[in-house]
Amino acid sequence: MPALPADRRTVLKGAAALAGAAAGAGALSACSTAGNSGGSTPPTPTAPVELGAAAEVPVGGAKLYRERKVLVSCPAEGQYKAFSAQCTHAGCVLDKIQEGEGNCPCHGSRFDVTTGKPLRGPATDPLPAVPVRVEGGKLIAG
Repeated sequence: MPALPADRRTVLKGAAALAGAAAGAGALSACSTAGNSGGSTPPTPTAPVELGAAAEVPVGGAKLYRERKVLVSCPAEGQYKAFSAQCTHAGCVLDKIQEGEGNCPCHGSRFDVTTGKPLRGPATDPLPAVPVRVEGGKLIAG
């Protein structure tokens, strides 16, 4: 007996299911540990990297060096603290600093920029500390 041709509804349902599966796979990859970090690079610099002028980090504030995945705060004149800017929940790189909090764009985790501690989940672990120093007026992390 010859196979019957699929009716239009069956074909469209199959196409919709395939498209849904592809979209779901894309959404799941956004939650991987690589997140929006640009691949499998480590969450903190493994070798010293120059971030820029120390004066760019305001006293009592912080600056995000997103391309280097580093967050630097300046609690007092000449004092700097640095943390990985890669979220400890799913590995996405923080996208902005707002009201003293680093924001993860993937799932909404928020971190204190002066301590690295999570303020809002889903992240529960603090951002790892990164060594930072000033050389010739420039911040060096790692």
